[in-house]
Amino acid sequence: MIKKEEKKISEEPLEEKTHLEKDMTANSLMDPIGRLMGLRYKSHPWHGIDIGAKAPDVVTCFIEVVPTDTIKYEIDKVSGYLRIDRPQKYSNVVPTLYGFIPQTYCGDKVGKYCADKTTKTNIKGDGDPLDICVLTEKDVMHGDLIAEVIPIGGFRMIDGNQADDKIISVLKGDVVYGGFTDVSDLPELVLERLKHYFLTYKDMPGKTRESEITHVYNAAEAREVIKLSMVDYEARFEKLRNALSSY
Repeated sequence: MIKKEEKKISEEPLEEKTHLEKDMTANSLMDPIGRLMGLRYKSHPWHGIDIGAKAPDVVTCFIEVVPTDTIKYEIDKVSGYLRIDRPQKYSNVVPTLYGFIPQTYCGDKVGKYCADKTTKTNIKGDGDPLDICVLTEKDVMHGDLIAEVIPIGGFRMIDGNQADDKIISVLKGDVVYGGFTDVSDLPELVLERLKHYFLTYKDMPGKTRESEITHVYNAAEAREVIKLSMVDYEARFEKLRNALSSY
């Protein structure tokens, strides 16, 4: 059965699709060898989880941190497991579910887009998957899980000289937030709480703040940032895709 499936995939006219189109219609990292490996081993959250066929309108995200966490967890890029990044030194905690969008990468395209929008120079992507906040009325007690969400906007955040965008989304089907389609629908207090967290959670006494939020952008622009991060991912991990597709 494995040989037949491989043969079918190899005969598809992939050259007729752009890299982005392939990204948005199929997860080649899971096809076919990754799917078989996933039956026995945990998929890497960054590379082995599909962003979703409807991306960027609806995306799958991986949740690292929830509002009750007093320790900041972050995905370990090598192993794919959550690791302790640092204990929160002050009382501020993330106001929403927080994580990243699999199969995205903040590289040249994302950095250039940020530079063009802010007219700042020497801006580059931060080299991480694209961050995302998820609004929901429900209490989620821990991270290390995936969710299907709808992007409705984002913060154009710059940390030093790096683009560090924060996509804002709503949990698909959520009773309170599920009907919101744009950040303009949100109460101002919700946005202010998110802004305050991202601008202060790294603050240390005696040190100058290096991060800033230059813009709050709408759902259309959030989708554009996601698409660019998908292109950046394709460029960054093309060798990984080619290696797996040769099995």
